[in-house]
Amino acid sequence: MTFFDTLDILGTIAFVISGALSAMNRKLDLFGIFIIAFVTAIGGGTVRDILVGNTPVSWMQNTTSLYLIGGVTTLSIILRNKLNYLKKSLFLFDTIGLGIFTIIGVETGIQAGLEPIICVALGTITGCFGGVIRDTLCNEIPVIFRKEIYATASIAGGVCFMILHSFNVHQNIIYISTTLFIIIIRLLVVRYRISLPLFTVRNQNAVK
Repeated sequence: MTFFDTLDILGTIAFVISGALSAMNRKLDLFGIFIIAFVTAIGGGTVRDILVGNTPVSWMQNTTSLYLIGGVTTLSIILRNKLNYLKKSLFLFDTIGLGIFTIIGVETGIQAGLEPIICVALGTITGCFGGVIRDTLCNEIPVIFRKEIYATASIAGGVCFMILHSFNVHQNIIYISTTLFIIIIRLLVVRYRISLPLFTVRNQNAVK
């Protein structure tokens, strides 16, 4: 097993826990918890694989990931009370998953010989779209469309990856550095409440 494969497993575990916690916080039933955990873990990778023409998509070719998702979801349900003791555990696991899945998406683009900007886009899609599907199914506005800096952190991480790659930095160092970079950005923006500007359209029917 390569270091890249290890990161893929860790990212899957992080997103499965994130999805399971999100579902349990919304009081979904057992089936709902498994579905939300599943789509959170494989949603971004599925969209990425379809875009690059890698079909059947990765989780259909390697069913080990399905057993991993099922096992981690089960453990998340059993250990749900212990997980809740972790401060902001949903944020923590979601951020770890974002960092790891972003580099997986960027690396996929590089291996496919795509342009740097497309590689960064694939990284963002891989890191964010599982969360988009999760939030949509949970009847929430996806976090990447709100003022919280989420996709921006993924994009910044993708750019960092490509810069380090252009200087021929060792691959494993790139993986670790980019993942930590994304996680640190997320921690800082939440800690200091940094957000992107919001824009609204004035209500024309408002009383002047």
